[in-house]
Amino acid sequence: MSRTKTRSTRLNPVAHALTWLYAVLLIIPIYFLVISSFKNNSEIFNNPFGLPGSFTLDNFVAAWERADLGTGLMNSVLITVIAEILTLILAIPAAYAIARAKGKAGIIVERFFALGLLIPGFAALVPTVILAIAIGLFHTREFLYLFFPASVLPLSVILLAQFMRSVPVELEESAMMDGANRLRVLISIYTPIVAPGIATVAILNFLSFWNEYLFVLILGGPDPEVRTAQVALPTLISLTETQYGVLLAGALITMIPVYIVYIVLNRRLEDALLQGAVKS
Repeated sequence: MSRTKTRSTRLNPVAHALTWLYAVLLIIPIYFLVISSFKNNSEIFNNPFGLPGSFTLDNFVAAWERADLGTGLMNSVLITVIAEILTLILAIPAAYAIARAKGKAGIIVERFFALGLLIPGFAALVPTVILAIAIGLFHTREFLYLFFPASVLPLSVILLAQFMRSVPVELEESAMMDGANRLRVLISIYTPIVAPGIATVAILNFLSFWNEYLFVLILGGPDPEVRTAQVALPTLISLTETQYGVLLAGALITMIPVYIVYIVLNRRLEDALLQGAVKS
């Protein structure tokens, strides 16, 4: 016991040092992005880590207007929110059915969902384009509403099923003895208990939907009314003279919603990690 305590005491400073080193490695790129978004090209190349001469919003205004980021952000929010809602509506009942299935049925269905994780994204690109053309939804937002949930359902269902298996069966049996049906049990018992897991899945899906570029570029098409912020952002790149301050300002604008969502769901995510640690 004393040897273990002594060893952990010795490793404590090392662990703290590595943690701070990792934090610095994360902070440096963010610091560079933020300060460079207020600079012009000469300031970025001559003094990359120095503070800008003036903190004006000219780069942000230029990025917003040139790339039409207002429309892009609205499309990103609309597509992400609708796809997120559809994903959770489909994944939560499916995960509940798998978690409470008796015999080998639940295992077989769960493995069927796991097969979706083995399909590379590029392998699904051509069939997805053909499908979009066949149903008349190519270059539309409506197809993205349907495609995004399909792309993340396997992982979402598997993760939520693991969280729901941690809920005691006695709670469900007690509720059903009081007259509650399956839907009421799912809504009133399982959903509040596995809320941290739902938040974790929601964050993972949000990052996947928000940062998607290739599929949105091909399936959404060049129409400015359909393209998302991630597709609109590269329009700031010029073959002659790219203003990197404007480009970085646009990138910073598209990152803000990600931080807002993380701040809102941060506590739920920590609860999910804590539950996993206690369970293990």
